[in-house]
Amino acid sequence: MFEHKVKLLDGSNGYIDLFWKGYILIEMKSPGKDRKKAFEQAKAYANALQNADMPKGILICDFVHFDYYHLEKDAELTSFTIDELAEYIELFLFLAGYKDVEYKKQDAVNIEAAEKMGELHDTLKEIGYTGHQLELYLVRLLFCLFADDTGIFEHDHFIKYILQRTNVDGSDLAMHIQKIFEVLNTPKEKRLRTLDEQLARFPYINGGLFKELLPTADFNLP
Repeated sequence: MFEHKVKLLDGSNGYIDLFWKGYILIEMKSPGKDRKKAFEQAKAYANALQNADMPKGILICDFVHFDYYHLEKDAELTSFTIDELAEYIELFLFLAGYKDVEYKKQDAVNIEAAEKMGELHDTLKEIGYTGHQLELYLVRLLFCLFADDTGIFEHDHFIKYILQRTNVDGSDLAMHIQKIFEVLNTPKEKRLRTLDEQLARFPYINGGLFKELLPTADFNLP
């Protein structure tokens, strides 16, 4: 939106040169004008906006220089000239839908989990569990792990079942996983009334992920 009207905190009206809700606010000035003063003006405009409309950044431009203030990083300033624009284009990738990825502490756990899943893939392949069956089996396991944390299952219900109901040496692990897959593919009204209570707490998963009957993956033991 060009010349977007805002009601400032002092009751007066302001006009944002270019405003893209939730993305960017741009204030243009003539060459040589005080860009810091222009930023204070633009900040006043931003402060008058609804929280949902707050941009990720403010760009001040005098047709020669650019000052970009990253509002999600305490108004961190990046300045460059129009000739250097190509070198700083990554600042504006969010306008095209790209997002920054920040690796936090929990990401180390995710990486470790991915490595474990890769090891399981290789182990199953070595014992002859291959092809489509192997890929689908791993997708089902991955779904169960995510379902534990996303509200599809009761929190940690899958992992608790594995820890509480399987042998420590893993000798019956494949059998229990196979039974969980079977339960996940069965609507509650069609389940046997004698079904184990802990298994019965798994929901029915529609959509076909657990529909295909896979052979039991008899894991090799340590």
